[in-house]
Amino acid sequence: MKIHGMMVQDMKTRGTLLLAAAGCLALAGTARADVPATAAAPGPAGADSSSDAQISDATRAERLMASQVGLRNFTAAGFHPGMVRHIVLLRFLPTITDAQRAEVVRRFMALGLVSRREDGSPVVSAIETGAQMSGEGADEGLQQAFIVTFRSEGDRNYYVGRPVVTDPAYFDPAHEAFKKFAAPYLVSVVVFDYALSTTHPRRDVPVRTGGTQVPRQQG
Repeated sequence: MKIHGMMVQDMKTRGTLLLAAAGCLALAGTARADVPATAAAPGPAGADSSSDAQISDATRAERLMASQVGLRNFTAAGFHPGMVRHIVLLRFLPTITDAQRAEVVRRFMALGLVSRREDGSPVVSAIETGAQMSGEGADEGLQQAFIVTFRSEGDRNYYVGRPVVTDPAYFDPAHEAFKKFAAPYLVSVVVFDYALSTTHPRRDVPVRTGGTQVPRQQG
């Protein structure tokens, strides 16, 4: 009887421990279920994956202009006509081989021929390149320069694409493919664009708004 009593007592003790453990697991499960998901909610369809916090003021300004005039106009060949220089400075990985660097340069230069609109018209007016050779010590480690010339801001906008234009229907697929190819070989990239001064400066054309005239800049 004593042995039997000890067995019964032991079974009761084990049962109590099992119930306590089950209760802890249940509480733990409830606590985990109450924790909000950490994943961010998906953005609108077709939205760019870049975080707004990483977008520069210049990009925001260009996106605003694109939203005001529409992507079709913003990337049209006739949008703000006039020569535009697009300067790109590259710094390569220290481990890049001569062959890999030469291939990056070759593919960049090829964009002068392969960057085309859907109707086959060229996007790029000219491209030139050269390796850094200044002895002033102000190169910031940049090694290769490219100067791309466009006939209008619209051509430049179509060529550049992301992060300003994120709809693939309105940017150059050849340039987008090059960026993806070159990215693994690069440490840093600097881009600087400017418009060449025209012989005839832009004139303000009056725009009628009710009974008043508001100057509007051509181009």
